[in-house]
Amino acid sequence: MKRILLFSTLLISGLNYAQSLQVANAKTENERYREALNDFKKLVAADPINGENYFYYGDCYFEMEEVDSAKMMWKKGYEVDKLRAMPLVGYGRVLWLDGKTTEAKAEFTKALLLTKKDKLKKAEVIRGIAEIYIEAPTKNLDEALILLEEAILKDPTNEDNYLLKGDALYARNSSDASEALKAYNQVLVINPKSPRGIVRKALIYQRARNEEEANKMYNEAKAIDPTYAPAYRLNAELYMMFGKNKKAIENWEKYLELNNNLDSRYRYVNALYGAKQWCEMIPQLDVLVKGGVQNFFIERFYTFAYNDCTTDSLALDKALAASDRFFAMVPQDKINYQDYKIRGTIHQKKAQDSLAIIAFEKAVAMNEAGYKELANDLLKLYTKNKMYEKVISAYEVRRQKNGKLLAPELYELGKAYYFGRNDYKSADSIFTLVIKNDSTYVPGYIYRGRSNYKMDTNNEKWMAFPFYLKVTEIVKPEDRSQASKKAFVLESLRYVADYYSKSANKDLEKAKSYFEQILQIEPNDAVAKKALGIKDPAPTTAPGTTPKPAAPARN
Repeated sequence: MKRILLFSTLLISGLNYAQSLQVANAKTENERYREALNDFKKLVAADPINGENYFYYGDCYFEMEEVDSAKMMWKKGYEVDKLRAMPLVGYGRVLWLDGKTTEAKAEFTKALLLTKKDKLKKAEVIRGIAEIYIEAPTKNLDEALILLEEAILKDPTNEDNYLLKGDALYARNSSDASEALKAYNQVLVINPKSPRGIVRKALIYQRARNEEEANKMYNEAKAIDPTYAPAYRLNAELYMMFGKNKKAIENWEKYLELNNNLDSRYRYVNALYGAKQWCEMIPQLDVLVKGGVQNFFIERFYTFAYNDCTTDSLALDKALAASDRFFAMVPQDKINYQDYKIRGTIHQKKAQDSLAIIAFEKAVAMNEAGYKELANDLLKLYTKNKMYEKVISAYEVRRQKNGKLLAPELYELGKAYYFGRNDYKSADSIFTLVIKNDSTYVPGYIYRGRSNYKMDTNNEKWMAFPFYLKVTEIVKPEDRSQASKKAFVLESLRYVADYYSKSANKDLEKAKSYFEQILQIEPNDAVAKKALGIKDPAPTTAPGTTPKPAAPARN
């Protein structure tokens, strides 16, 4: 009788254990990670030498993308239990992720040998091996597919075999997902009501940007199992992909109803960040902070959100404060150029150009991506603030990177030499290259004229003449009053008229012609009028008034 009671107790205990492990794994599958972790914690406390508990404990962390924690659990399972197969698989995963593929395969072989007499357990071991081959950065897709065929033979009604097979096939050839879809369809043959199989199919259509098909399948999965949270999350991401943010938020809210925990809300914030839904992010971040989540990612999110969500009059101050907190806590190797860029943008909006420049310079110095994105913004700030030496240095860096400067870049460089260094000879040489690139570029001739005038301010040689004359030739009469050309044309006409009035090549008829052209553009030009002897008409006396007597003449 005692034996029967003991056997019954062990049987019930075993069933309870299996059910508890199954429940914990189901929570992992449904992305209720913190609840699953709590369950695994209880399982290992109740049976600390059962390595299978640690294996699935690590699996939960792996799904959460917390790889270090996953490896720690897999190692612990191997330390306490080398008699079961799954702890060997777990340790093999650690080795595989560490790049020790030969040693990893040795552990996988041991696990397979341990289960050669148990078909279902061997299929479980195979799935554990195949998953790391598929999901790890270093993949072994062909071997995974070979193993999974054996798992299908040994455990033909297990959905996970075909889910993993579909994952491997898609990873091997994402441009042709037909084979992966066949595998996922087989899941639905086994279980027509499997939300996992339907969602996997939907995800393929989502990646192919087929909104209609993907959305239809997500809705089908939700109808089959309204508690299957991944269907809502992925459907939300689909809507965000197509800019349908209202519907996306509705799905995220349903996801949070099912998984009302900080991890799920953190996922939501990440999605909002990716979709640039800044105003929606802020209250979610507030919830996370109140729940005790405080890290540099949170401060980065706050910085971006307050920079762009301007409904709060103090938004920019809050953005800058968040950026300060971010840089106070972030490890140096976790900073990216965008962190400096957003800080610079905030300073720029606050009219703090000098601080914006410091931040942008740090972003540009970080990597090539930062340089490509912000080099032009920096140049504009340098120019705006008349930091001509920095303009010159920046263009020299660009010349080294690109091998040459484009004509517009040469033009700006020439102006930096002209205004910054007062080096008119170098400026003139640079503007010569500008004109060489475009012989009709009016500003190039204007600055050649100005540079040469600065080297000949008394007009002893009239060095600027050919360049100002060229402007009068290339700008058509009908274009001379255009806002972008009028000032340049007037400047040129005045110099040319002066040349023909005063130089050794004096030609009063030509001078008169150019003064007349000035008046065609600027009818009230006093210098041109005086040169042409045109006097303004005397002011008329209004009726009923007596004109004032003229001032007495001074002898």
